[in-house]
Amino acid sequence: MIESNNKSYEQRKKLEYTCQTAFFTSIVVVQWADLIISKTRRNCLFTQGLLCNQVLLAGMVFETALCIFLSYCPGLESALRMQSLHFWWWFPALPFSIFIWCFDETRRYILRKNPGGWIERETYY
Repeated sequence: MIESNNKSYEQRKKLEYTCQTAFFTSIVVVQWADLIISKTRRNCLFTQGLLCNQVLLAGMVFETALCIFLSYCPGLESALRMQSLHFWWWFPALPFSIFIWCFDETRRYILRKNPGGWIERETYY
């Protein structure tokens, strides 16, 4: 009986570490949108060029590579308590990333159409 409780505890801890890793991965996925939208204040990203900046692209690649390394490197499950994720578990944060990008593109469109308006005064940084 004690052995089955121990196994159950180990399974719950593995699930906890997997959830923490998935949360970390979702932060990285949402940061992709933050990195892209911080490229320009007023211009549309398609006009400006989506990924023309090599430093920005290198930052995205490095951030993603670091996340992959931390998630899948053997030995880190005990050091950092991170578990390997299934491929599909990277995608739940993608709609949030797309929403942030669409929201900021809408904000920029309003800024271009109504210069000096309320949206500019409240959201222009």
